[in-house]
Amino acid sequence: MITGAIKNKVDKIWTDIWAGGITNPLTVIEQLTYLMFIRSLDEKELETEELENLMGEKMEHIFPASSAGQSMRWSKFKNNDPRDIYDVMSQRVFPAIKNMKQGRLPDFDERGELVEIPDEDGTGAQSNTAFARYMEDAMFLIPTPQVLQKIITGLEDLYEHDIADLDMQGDLYEYMLGKLATAGQNGQFRTPKHIREMMVELMQPTPDDTICDPACGTAGFLVSASEYIRKHYEDTMTSEQWEHFSGEAFTGFDTDRTMLRISAMNLMLHSITNPEIDYQDSVSKQNQIKEAYTVCLANPPFKGTVDAESINDDLKAVTNTKKTELLFLALFLRMLKKGGRCACIVPDGVLFGSSKAHKSIRKELVENHQLKAVISMPSGVFKPYAGVSTAVLVFTKTGAGGTENVWFYDMKADGFSLDDKRSEIADNDIPDIIHRFCHLEQEGERERTEQSFFVPKEEIAQNDYDLSINKYKKVEYVPVEYPSTTEILADLNELEMEITKGLAELEGML
Repeated sequence: MITGAIKNKVDKIWTDIWAGGITNPLTVIEQLTYLMFIRSLDEKELETEELENLMGEKMEHIFPASSAGQSMRWSKFKNNDPRDIYDVMSQRVFPAIKNMKQGRLPDFDERGELVEIPDEDGTGAQSNTAFARYMEDAMFLIPTPQVLQKIITGLEDLYEHDIADLDMQGDLYEYMLGKLATAGQNGQFRTPKHIREMMVELMQPTPDDTICDPACGTAGFLVSASEYIRKHYEDTMTSEQWEHFSGEAFTGFDTDRTMLRISAMNLMLHSITNPEIDYQDSVSKQNQIKEAYTVCLANPPFKGTVDAESINDDLKAVTNTKKTELLFLALFLRMLKKGGRCACIVPDGVLFGSSKAHKSIRKELVENHQLKAVISMPSGVFKPYAGVSTAVLVFTKTGAGGTENVWFYDMKADGFSLDDKRSEIADNDIPDIIHRFCHLEQEGERERTEQSFFVPKEEIAQNDYDLSINKYKKVEYVPVEYPSTTEILADLNELEMEITKGLAELEGML
């Protein structure tokens, strides 16, 4: 858990970078990510060395054994003179991580020239990993040795005293990403970690699943899914499943190369060394992927509209619109295999919008696939980015219907206050949502006045496929009993007599 003291330390590092002239929050996060990544490589190397000593076997190392290679290690340069640190970072460490292959850093010759690592199979496939692709145009932008030293000292203090494990590192990274407190031009913004984890719990991914987020941003959903798989299956996974896990199990698309770089590093920090992270406009004709994934987890951009000419015709056939939130729903249905599951966040407008495009996508989900759940979330969930009301849709692609009853849940609290501060509070419906969703067989008897209930498909169809919970929820009005007119008049008379008596006493005193 990130405490106030840790937040203050992160804010101090942030201020130092801003004072150095880097004011774009995304650039700040990118530069900090590089440094956190470099430090994590050294941590992994230290673990490898410990294992070597314990087992007496030679193991593969990340850093070259030469003096130049060893000088790139965080533990070796962190206490050096600021100018030496800056030179090592800019001339060795940064060029080396841009040319990292097969989980190893390249060496440097006597003249300081980088010696590239040959590809394993001679085809250049290794250099085509997501990490290699998006690091190619990465830039080291920390302006001066003094600023760099302040950042390294600040990060080292955090790691030494506050960051106990990988979960804490993830929380710290989440806090830094939380500083991207503005929505992007196309209405994209970060999904809070606890909401992502709830959606992953609803999907219950397995090591055999192929998971996709076609609007991945910083790869939050993919990271949450990977953490869930490790937590539940780590002890029983086969070598084939581990190979699948470190590569093709996770796919993400985005149209922002900076986000893709952060995604690739974020996934590498979570042991996913070769994910499919691609620069792609998911709803355009460029994306032809069909029936490829078993799970989709996403928070697609809301306000965005795209060029009508570039939209894929397959998507227009399902919902003829330029609104990204509707196009992405059609995209999930196309990209999922039959039997594939999806949990995605949509703005409330998708649930009750009256346009032909809105109705057609809702009808498609209800009639041709299996819409399982609509979880209505309070409007403060995405603060401070936006106060928009949203819902989570959970459905399975069948291509042959299957919707009988749709489960509705009215989330009132998510464990945090619903104002801009988003402070932790005791009220939290998320554990209840997960429990009820995993035991839907017990939900059949619930009344419409309760927090969750089923609505039959026929009733939804009669209401123009409206999926807003307020359409079906019943509100119990408790009658308020007022005293009769006679009683009220009697009370008034009594009051008047008391006032008259009091006035008489006052006059007697005078």
